[in-house]
Amino acid sequence: MPGSPYLDEPPKGLLTWPALLRLSVPTFAALALASWWMGYLLEFFILLTITGLVVLVVRQ
Repeated sequence: MPGSPYLDEPPKGLLTWPALLRLSVPTFAALALASWWMGYLLEFFILLTITGLVVLVVRQ
């Protein structure tokens, strides 16, 4: 990888952005689709907002 701090490849077990997106985007999409299907889309977005705010406060 050009510009990478690693010589050849990232170490095993390191969570990089591409791997994180491959895990989180399908999960988020499936949960959003299921909540829309069941009629809980507003509650899903409220829970997502509260979770994001908690993560923001904890990481500060």
